[in-house]
Amino acid sequence: MTEDKGRAAVVTEASLLLAVFFLGTNPVVVKLAVLDVPPLPFVAIRFTLAGLLLLLVALSLGRGREVGRKDLLSLAGVGILGVGMNNVAFTLGVSMTTASETALIYAAVPIWGILLGLALGLERPTLWGIVGVALAFLGVGVVVYGGLGGGGGSSLEGDLLVVVATICWGSYTVLSLPLLRTYSPIVVAGYTMLFGGLAALPLALPGFVAAEWSDVSGEAWGAVAYSTLLVAAYGFWAWQWGVSRVGANRVLVYQYLITLVGVASGVVLLGESLTVNKILGGMVILLGVY
Repeated sequence: MTEDKGRAAVVTEASLLLAVFFLGTNPVVVKLAVLDVPPLPFVAIRFTLAGLLLLLVALSLGRGREVGRKDLLSLAGVGILGVGMNNVAFTLGVSMTTASETALIYAAVPIWGILLGLALGLERPTLWGIVGVALAFLGVGVVVYGGLGGGGGSSLEGDLLVVVATICWGSYTVLSLPLLRTYSPIVVAGYTMLFGGLAALPLALPGFVAAEWSDVSGEAWGAVAYSTLLVAAYGFWAWQWGVSRVGANRVLVYQYLITLVGVASGVVLLGESLTVNKILGGMVILLGVY
């Protein structure tokens, strides 16, 4: 029995680490995708397809048919906030700022989860917790301040949109917990992504009409496929599965590694520079989250 638990723990950690790699490289992939594909259509395509794919897998496994109307509304709400709003803000933000700056700001995601937990009475405030939140906010402020000048591909508007996205993502992890007590991670991830993608469709319609789809490069379509299948479908499922197995707070700590992968991929693959603001702000954010 103990051996089975140990094996299950290893599989959970390995799945989360693989998700960390895909989620960490996502800012770079999104920047490549939106060079040719308009940001809002990209969000609608990505999550509608990823949600349908996961739900097809869930239904083939005999899951997902038992979702009641009340829970369907909850899944829609979590999906619109945690997937739709999150990725509209994220994709627009990444298109305006650097991938490495995006990854650094995303390091503060656990703080938003903790604050929502406090608001819902799931967490108790402590002195060190308050200090940590203050430090994380200070770090985000330092990184965002670096975008004021707009140098090196960064921008204040892009950074602030990424901050909005982090709030939605931190909320998604916490708000998913009650649903994960009833439904399997693949069902929760599938429905929330589908609702998030469908919610983005009305906003994306002008982009769909105006886009020159025949001019989209193979590299951009490859980036769309990577972000849809590996980041959205696999990454979101693994994240939800991890939350259901080890809890939201433990999973949110993996945001550390996503940050490191994100910064490294931005520097290595896109040639982005590590400014003093980025390094100092990132260190303060990670210290606050720790």
